[in-house]
Amino acid sequence: MGIITTKFMIVISITCLLFVPSSLALFNDNQHFFKHTEKESYTYYNYQNMTYLFFKLVANNSEIMLLESLGTTYEGREIWMVKLSDNVNENEEEPGIFLMGAHHGNEKPSYEVLIYFIKYMTENYYKENTDDDKDGLLNEDDIDGFDNDGDGLIDEDPSEDRVREIINNTQIFLIPMVNPDGVEYGEKGSRKNCVPNHGPFGFKKEITSYGVNLNRNYGYDWIYYYLFPINYNLFFNLLDNSPNYRGPHPFSENETNAIRSFVENHKINISLSYHTYSEIMFYPWYHTSKPTPDEDLFISIGENMSRINKYPLLTGKKYIIPRYGGTLGTVENWLYGKYKIIAFTIELCKTRVPTDPAVVFDTCLKNIGVDLYICERALNLN
Repeated sequence: MGIITTKFMIVISITCLLFVPSSLALFNDNQHFFKHTEKESYTYYNYQNMTYLFFKLVANNSEIMLLESLGTTYEGREIWMVKLSDNVNENEEEPGIFLMGAHHGNEKPSYEVLIYFIKYMTENYYKENTDDDKDGLLNEDDIDGFDNDGDGLIDEDPSEDRVREIINNTQIFLIPMVNPDGVEYGEKGSRKNCVPNHGPFGFKKEITSYGVNLNRNYGYDWIYYYLFPINYNLFFNLLDNSPNYRGPHPFSENETNAIRSFVENHKINISLSYHTYSEIMFYPWYHTSKPTPDEDLFISIGENMSRINKYPLLTGKKYIIPRYGGTLGTVENWLYGKYKIIAFTIELCKTRVPTDPAVVFDTCLKNIGVDLYICERALNLN
């Protein structure tokens, strides 16, 4: 039986009714992953379907997958964390990889890529090495963005051994939907969560607006708002009806508090936070032009990711936002600034929510390669 834990460590057994006879069936839950050339619009997971999928995956993969609730949102949804590792119920001294999606609920590909990665890892862990392209060779064209065997195809014969090696030697933590309330808001989702606001600092009795931008709510660098209010757009970030409203105080939200508690109690080496859109990647700092002490490491890892997904790594003058007068309160600044975790943002896709199945499939596939590389790179970090 699979095991699901909450932050209070309440154990829930999964009934045999949730047993799925083959991992292939899990991929067929969303047939666009295979029928990606069809003209119909792609259907993204919602919170309910994702939760049901995770229950089924745990039922079939309980030796390597753990599902844990880190807490609940304002509207009562669980903040699900998936762990992938061989001794999954133990906290081992292995490198930790932390992958997040949907800080902004209207950025659907950001969680879809992580759901797809979880499916990929659980399907291939127990699978024998397979000649996927029927050329008599095994695992000769891994997911790295290149045609390694010169047959005109890219990434068509990935390595099952690689999946086993990663799961057996790392601990992978994933929160596909940091902001499930935002995901479920209306037809398109909401950038912010759905908590009622009571003025910029929470002092008003009446509700003045709804929602906090979770990726402005982390508390590492808030002091700069008051030291340089013009540079960091204090007025705009104080407006509680603004799309970038930071919240009444650092870590005011259930979601960011859940992540803070989780990070404080786990060993993490590298983190990726997925967003949309622009097909670019960047890293701290997000608020200053001063380089990090680990600038060479960030660039090395980022350039290797870029070779896989073909997204440019923006540094220096090419940076996406002005570093002085940029963004405060992000998870990346907090992870690196407080814990020295190597943290990147990846902005997926050319549009916020693409509906072409081929585009979504391609995005998910090439960023599987990025996630696999990050896991392997974590093994080599001091």
